[in-house]
Amino acid sequence: MKSPLLPLILLAGLTAHALLYAEEESFDFETLRFHAKQLAAEPYHPRSNQVPEFLRRLTYDEHRQIQFNSDRTWWRNEQLPFQLQFFHPGFVIDHTVQIHELIGRKTRTIEFKRSLFSYGRLDLSGSIPDTMGFAGFRVLYDLNKPGDELGAFLGASYFRFLCPKAIYGLSARGLAINTAEPGGEEFPVFEEFWIQKPAADAHELVVFALLDSPSVAGAYRFAIQPGHETVVVVRAAIYRRTDVAVVGLAPLTSMFWHGENSRTTHGDFRPEVHDSDGLLLQRGSGEWLWRPLANPDKMRVASFADENPRGFGLLQRDRNFDHYQDLEAHYHARPNVWVEPVGNWGVGAVRLVEIPTPDETSDNIVAFWVPANPLPANEAFEFGYRLHWSLEAGRRPPAGFVAATRLSDVQKQPGLTRFLVEFEGPYLSSRQADATIEPVLTVGEGAALVPETLTLQKNPNNETWRATFAVKPDGTGRPVELRCFLRKEPHVLTETWSYLWNP
Repeated sequence: MKSPLLPLILLAGLTAHALLYAEEESFDFETLRFHAKQLAAEPYHPRSNQVPEFLRRLTYDEHRQIQFNSDRTWWRNEQLPFQLQFFHPGFVIDHTVQIHELIGRKTRTIEFKRSLFSYGRLDLSGSIPDTMGFAGFRVLYDLNKPGDELGAFLGASYFRFLCPKAIYGLSARGLAINTAEPGGEEFPVFEEFWIQKPAADAHELVVFALLDSPSVAGAYRFAIQPGHETVVVVRAAIYRRTDVAVVGLAPLTSMFWHGENSRTTHGDFRPEVHDSDGLLLQRGSGEWLWRPLANPDKMRVASFADENPRGFGLLQRDRNFDHYQDLEAHYHARPNVWVEPVGNWGVGAVRLVEIPTPDETSDNIVAFWVPANPLPANEAFEFGYRLHWSLEAGRRPPAGFVAATRLSDVQKQPGLTRFLVEFEGPYLSSRQADATIEPVLTVGEGAALVPETLTLQKNPNNETWRATFAVKPDGTGRPVELRCFLRKEPHVLTETWSYLWNP
């Protein structure tokens, strides 16, 4: 099992915040938003740790022995379409959340009880308070077969979902604060959840969450809608407690160890190991842009300025098992996640953070939207978006898209690097070799194109079009921005391939 940018179980213990929500006679999003506003108006107070010491002393293997009793699955006796199971605190999971059932507009706290879990061979003689809470929860739904896991909320503000035939891969977060900034990142935490009891014929599950951190407090509503893709509709209201240097909306966290554009497989038998292989953007202007991911030698941050973006996401475009050869991790079945803004998000930028990783156990890729204006004081910052979890490559330009990125040395010409970018799409596949289709290449400062190396070929084996070129760095060692797309005057035929190359 891999873990996120910092492992989820570690993130759960990095921050501890405070507000135990008293049971309400009447609860809705406006009630939650009011409490978030009140919370932000007060100094930040970390929530006290209620996890007993003997649970925190458990080893990783000991903690794994604790399993939720499936016969105690919440709402199973009523045979509701959505059901719940809960995660047990322990090991390094020493931050807990309070979970409430919402029936109509009335709330009822779901208390921690030992009888909800089986403890294997563990001897747990110490007492556990009923007020301790849970580490998080999972949602069950008949996705492929009865009792399948649909998604989970576990650790800080992390959550992730599945679509049919997918397995867990990348995660989403409620909010990113100061990611990749000097002074370190702040991890907001979902402190409490209210889960709406679904009707017998419900097609969505509604979850409310209270977020807290030293800098902000916020109210969230998630409408979870499974189908051929799982859609999570997010509504949020954030209140600033202190100044924030960088706030990231709709953050996605993934892993890229090595792929077809890497110079090494790190001695691993698998040709590629990643949860996502690229960042896709659709700008407000309609332009599509594809940025292949990389595992850099040192952390790097890229910003793609925009106004009212139509969407962005981390995708696993390569679905060919032969490219991974992994019978356990099944990287070819990791889902895409596409962020679709609701309403206008204004001026800002999609930010991509790539962090070096020595293996596949830690997430090292983060993508999120950064508004140009700071969070307002004394009022809510409200935004909404839809998260689409899917195996399908539906979010891409209708004409042509990037299918592969490869690079290599040029034999007998030291200092040169050859790039091969393959474009695919219905229009391109239907065209025969055509001299009027041309690659449009831009090489940024820090390198120069070797002009005679720029070619475009139709590949008769798979109907793709391969743009090939070689570049030579200027010796400064500066990262070089490369861009390429295919054109048939006056029409642009493909998305723009955007690549940051470190000579």
